[in-house]
Amino acid sequence: MSVSRCVSLFSRLQRHISAQPVRCTALSCHVSPGSVFLHQPHQAGAVVCSRKVSSNSSSPKPPDTSLFVPVSLKTDTAVDGSVGAELTQPLDKSELLKIMNRFYKRKEMQKLAADHGLDARLFHQAFISFRKYVLEMTSLAAELHIVLSDICYGAGHVDDIYPYFMRHAKQIFPMLDCMDDLRKISDLRLPANWYPEARAIQRKVVFHAGPTNSGKTYHAIQRFLSAKSGVYCGPLKLLAHEIFEKSNTAGVACDLVTGEERSFMDPEGRAAGHVACTIEMCSVTTPYEVAVIDEIQMIRDPSRGWAWTRALLGLCAEEIHVCGESAAIDFIRELMYSTGEEVEVHNYQRLTPFSVLDQAVESLDNLRPGDCVVCFSKNDIYSISRQIEARGLECAVIYGSLPPGTKLSQAKKFNDPEDPCKILVATDAIGMGLNLSIKRIIFNSLIKPNINDKGEKQMETISTSQALQIAGRAGRFSSKFKEGEVTTMYRDDLPILKEILSHSVDPIETAGLHPTAEQIEMFAYHLPDATLSNLVDIFVSLSQVDGVYFVCNIDDFKFLADMIQHIPLNLRSRYVFCTAPINKKQPFVCTSFLKFARQFSRDEPLTFDWVCRHVNWPVAPPKNIKDLVHLEAVHDVLDLYLWLSYRFMDMFPDTALVREIQKELDDIIQEGVRNITRLIRATDPAITDPLQTQASRRGRSGTASGNYLTSSKGQRGQRDSGEVSDGSLAGRLVKDGLLTPDLLRQLQREWSEQKLNPTNQRALDTEAHHNYNKGRRKKKK
Repeated sequence: MSVSRCVSLFSRLQRHISAQPVRCTALSCHVSPGSVFLHQPHQAGAVVCSRKVSSNSSSPKPPDTSLFVPVSLKTDTAVDGSVGAELTQPLDKSELLKIMNRFYKRKEMQKLAADHGLDARLFHQAFISFRKYVLEMTSLAAELHIVLSDICYGAGHVDDIYPYFMRHAKQIFPMLDCMDDLRKISDLRLPANWYPEARAIQRKVVFHAGPTNSGKTYHAIQRFLSAKSGVYCGPLKLLAHEIFEKSNTAGVACDLVTGEERSFMDPEGRAAGHVACTIEMCSVTTPYEVAVIDEIQMIRDPSRGWAWTRALLGLCAEEIHVCGESAAIDFIRELMYSTGEEVEVHNYQRLTPFSVLDQAVESLDNLRPGDCVVCFSKNDIYSISRQIEARGLECAVIYGSLPPGTKLSQAKKFNDPEDPCKILVATDAIGMGLNLSIKRIIFNSLIKPNINDKGEKQMETISTSQALQIAGRAGRFSSKFKEGEVTTMYRDDLPILKEILSHSVDPIETAGLHPTAEQIEMFAYHLPDATLSNLVDIFVSLSQVDGVYFVCNIDDFKFLADMIQHIPLNLRSRYVFCTAPINKKQPFVCTSFLKFARQFSRDEPLTFDWVCRHVNWPVAPPKNIKDLVHLEAVHDVLDLYLWLSYRFMDMFPDTALVREIQKELDDIIQEGVRNITRLIRATDPAITDPLQTQASRRGRSGTASGNYLTSSKGQRGQRDSGEVSDGSLAGRLVKDGLLTPDLLRQLQREWSEQKLNPTNQRALDTEAHHNYNKGRRKKKK
């Protein structure tokens, strides 16, 4: 090699090394020029990062490194080509492998890496990637090549690899190099400072505390109506609609804002002084004289609690009126200490009493006008409603997935004194948002599926708060029943219900928070290659909250983020799509969500014709329960379109047309619910009576103490020695041709013989089991 060539190579090597200094110091966060916005005045909903992460004596919690996904690096030729090989010699791959494995086993290196943020998991992943990089690169960077060559020939130590290993580790785990910034962004310990407009004024906070049907919300709304401007924030669209209608009926111009709907009283679309909205939609920048936050106890809800926290801390109103359970008083006071605002408490008592009965209903034959049977699953709704109508009685049906119009229609039918429908079968959806004339609440079960703090579904007994919320619907002040009654369907559940209601409601102790779009965008700036789901996971892992706050469950958000990860969308649009309120249990809704996102990514507007083709509009009336469930899903898809249309108006342009067909669909669903018993019968022709079966299993007599309802199809036949009551299971089986009278009498004789001669019972059971298995084998063939 010539002297000039050597000089040239050494000069290039010197420039290369000086241009890429090796950072071997303790991990420090490098703030790039784009990070300056962390110190700029924040917008509403953004994080205040003025204080250090490690405040007081609390040290930041270690990150969950299982969430750190390594970035793939290209194994192309190094920038300086083959300079290293020209200065030394080509490297032997087998020797390199031995060197790399020796480095991996060095405990000193593992400890040093841990001090720089690489725990055992990350150290292993980084080493695998680094080893692959060293062995597969056509030519390594000159300085690394020289170091490895020196080690191969005994002129260097294996520890000399460490700086280059750490440089590689920070390339595949970029979060290691900006951990301080990430911790600042995810520091959620001062949420009150996120809302400068609210902190700029001294607000008066009034807590209207009391049980259901105590008039607490009424008094807050009266102040809302008398104010020059105001905002009502409720948990349900139905409640927002109710206040919207009440305000305009009282002559106070009020707009309506929900996720899927905007109604302005001004013909030109100018905003009125008053607005009724769902709590997620309230504005924290618009000034009001009065704000009403309903059902404040939902601030601890594991999924939606963040919306109540945001409203309470962020609403820019002179007076904040919060309504809810007394169990939240102390917590709201504590929360307001952070804002320096005092809380004035008004306590209310229930306007009409309700009592827990000493007897369970035990049979649907004992139902009375004004009864509401509360179930916690749609299957129970279908079963109970069918059994009621099999007794010649009409019933209304209300459950959560029904459209709001259908719920109101069923409530009106039940409340109408001229309508023959006197029984209501409902889920806990009646706990809020509907005015119902109920005399007696009957709990069909006390077990309800719930989502725990980890986002897992589990079955558990209803809480005191839930029981009171539902039981309080009996004997409401505005109904014709001035006293309410509460009981259970089954005798064994009654003492459990009494015990639940005897306890005081658990005090509220925490409030929910949720990462905002701005915070996720800051994260994405530092971690540009991470998926949205991974960004949110890392955010929650690093987030720090005060003891009175918790980060809300993000499983639904992540579910949608993973579903559309492969679709090319900018981060803000992707975030908005993932906050859409959809039912992920409905396959058709999830499929529609995916198609909406894909069409949106192509920059192709989702027109009315496109939507009609997708949902096969016009739709036929439901012929069975499966059809009804599908129509409910179609209604949810149209809701999704309307929700997105207010976020991306140019891409979802046909809001008015979609709303029209949604109203038509609501009418079709209403008709289907009115005929729900016929739909159930079409779905499952075999008549079953699980209530009687379950009662017999529990050892109940099943005798009716009296029938308070008159059948529209005539009186039931009385039992005698030779006949079976029309209302019994055997009678209905005979009536439907599933059991002949002769066969029934034969079965009765066999049952009598079994009772007289119990020794034959085992042989009969064995024979029946053999015949059952034989029949199953024939069906399989």
